[in-house]
Formats: sequence, structure tokens, C-alpha cells
Amino acid sequence: MFVCENIAVGADGRLSFAGQSVRALAEEYGTPLYLMDEDRIRHNCRVYLDAFRRCFRTGSMPLYASKANSFRRIYQIMAEEGMGVDVVSAGEIYTAAQAGFDMANAYFHGNNKTPEDIAFSMEQGVGWIVIDCAGELEAVEAEAARRGIRQKALLRITPGIDPHTYEAVATGRVDSKFGTPIETGQAEALLIQTLQCPHIELTGFHCHVGSQVFGEDVFERTAEVMLRFMAEMRSRHGYTAQQLDLGGGYGVRYVDTDPALDIGAKIERVASTLKALCASLDYPEPLMLMEPGRSIVADAGMTVYRVGSVRKIPGFKNYISVDGGMTDNPRFALYGSRYSVLLEASPAEKGETAWDVVGRCCESGDILQPNVNLPEPNCGDLLAICTTGAYNYSMASNYNRIPRPPIVMLHGSQSSLAVKRETLEDLIRLDV
Repeated sequence: MFVCENIAVGADGRLSFAGQSVRALAEEYGTPLYLMDEDRIRHNCRVYLDAFRRCFRTGSMPLYASKANSFRRIYQIMAEEGMGVDVVSAGEIYTAAQAGFDMANAYFHGNNKTPEDIAFSMEQGVGWIVIDCAGELEAVEAEAARRGIRQKALLRITPGIDPHTYEAVATGRVDSKFGTPIETGQAEALLIQTLQCPHIELTGFHCHVGSQVFGEDVFERTAEVMLRFMAEMRSRHGYTAQQLDLGGGYGVRYVDTDPALDIGAKIERVASTLKALCASLDYPEPLMLMEPGRSIVADAGMTVYRVGSVRKIPGFKNYISVDGGMTDNPRFALYGSRYSVLLEASPAEKGETAWDVVGRCCESGDILQPNVNLPEPNCGDLLAICTTGAYNYSMASNYNRIPRPPIVMLHGSQSSLAVKRETLEDLIRLDV
């Protein structure tokens, strides 16, 4: 009936999320409100962990992609579940370290790491730096030499795979801003240069083909390209990679027309392809890494709003305005992303009227979701947008000087603040 298993209709006919009353949570914490289902996050982690234990060599590990949603509690959960993490900025590194995460299990990504970023990552004990290009290689080598250490690293290679996903989140093609392409010969040149760096311990290769991937064979095709490249590099240069990171990107259900994926079964198929390729190439099976982010936290999230006004323009459009907007979820404005929207008082009803759900920003593009069929709400009713655990809080802004909502973690029958609601004072805290 609903896009996520943790959404239900309560005994009172109203919306329930993670077994708790959405109305009661909104009354306690206010709106707009980010809800996060901790039990669902742990379940999603265990799907990956169990599949990795079954399918890959001991020492292989899924890494939570921090950019999906980064705050201290999320890193504590990752540590408790035995996940590694990937981090893409000094801010994510700092947050993970402050949460007590073991930074030896962190991988530092990004296509333009500054010298300050690189120095900070080493200071914090980040396990691996994922080197994006030749210029970055030189910077990592220089900082490691200055510290007198050997820094473990992966090389980010662009395999030239089209994942058939959103243009804005496709990252594996030859002309991507990320990584060093195989097709042009630059990846091989980068490997040769890296092997000459005395302060870098190269343990393998990384790639990433995109986000929100549903295609049956995307990761299998990627594994084949990468393994054939690895076999060629062993033949030409005597280098055998110990690790292969296939990146992340499994899709999640935002609307009921999106398929539900069996991620464990998909990983089994990737592993089967990998083992067969290794056998045919006579290549030792590498330790495997993947970087799920969206598929760990997306369906663990829901955003709750209060309706401010309801407007009908006969023959044109109908609007439901809420007390949040593109400040707490810019994804429709950026990507045209689809979401499921529910009226809290009657979540099982679709309604016959189509509405544009819009935000409070002084911006015509402040649309959360267009053309949604809902029962007509009243001012003060609650509206919920589902599957908002990924790329909502992490992409939120203070546009129009609007404070960001709090994050409330739900666990069993309990709820607790993980991130406080921003105040007006917070907005000017850095002003001088």
C-alpha cells in the first residue's frame, strides 16, 4: 500500500511511521520535522553486511556513503553495526571523528581535495584516501612525506559505464568530473606514477558509476571493466590490486512505480560475476568494497510539515503550501525528484484533486512535489513526504534565512533528538 514497509495506518486511521504516531511526534517536536527510523537503518546495514559475509572474501566491507546524511548519531550507528564509511569533506571527517568512529575504517573521496583537507584527513587518521587525479596524487605524496608516513590509497578510475540514471548523478562515464578514465590511457599513467611514490601504499582501485541505479547488470558490467583493467595492469606493470571498490548507487522506492530491489540477491549476482571473471583471468579475488548511502537511509526517513494555506485557481492549478520547502528538501528543484506524499489524517486516501505541494520560500521554484492526488486538507493539517532520509538534511540550506528542522530518531517505541532545530540566533552566530 505504501512505498516503505515502516509506514502504516494506525488504529485511529491516522499516519504511523516506524510504529509511532506522526501526529504525536509533530506535537512534541514541532514542524517541519525530519524523522529517522533507526531500526530501519540498522536493518538496511545488515542486508549489506550479511550479503558481504556470504559472497565476498573475509575483510570485504560495505561503506556507508556519508554524503547521503551526515550527523553524529549516524556514525555511531555505523560503528555499532560494523560498517565502514566514505567521507567527502573535512566536515564529514570531523563529524565522524567527533562521533567516536574509528577513522581507520574511513575512505576519503572527492574530486578537489585541498591541501588543508588532505592534511586534516591524515591528522584524523583516515584509513584510505581515494586519489582522483595526478595533481591530487602529488599533493597526497607530499603531505605523507612531510609526516613521514605511508598513506594507504585507492585510485579512482572512470570505467566508462552509462548507468541509465539521472544525468546529474551519473558519475562513471569517460567525461565525468570524477576520476581518471581508462579509455584515454590516463588511468594506466596514473598507476605508473603512483607506484613510484614512496609514501603511498596503493591497495587497489575505486570506481563509481552513478546513483539511484535499478539496472540489472550495471555493477556486473562495471566489475568486468575494472577486473580486465586490473589484469592488464598486472601483466604490464606487475601490480596486483588487493581491493576493488565498486562505489554505490542501488535505487530505492520513492513512488509506487519504482521497483523494490532485493539487494542481497543483487550482491550475490555481482559476486558470481566477479568470481567467474577472476577465474577466467587467473586473477586473485580482491577484497570488495561498495558504498551504499541512499539505500541505507532513504526509506528510514520521513519529513512532516504543517499545511499553511490551501489555494484553488479554477481551470489552472491547486496549491497546498507547507511550512517547509526547498530549504529542507531541494531535490525536486534540482533533479525533478519524485516523492510520495500523504495527508496525515487520512493516509490511505488518494483524493480526486491534483495539488502542487509547495514551500514557504520566496521563490517560484520552491516546489516539493507537483500534481499529487490528495484529499483536500485544512490549514493546520499535517502532510508527510516519504523516503526523505537521503539527501534532504545533508542538502538543506538557510535560503530566505529559514532555520533547518531537527532530526528525531525513532527506536522501538522511543524517540530522541539527534539534531536540534536551528534557532534564529543560530542564523547570525557567524555574522560579525
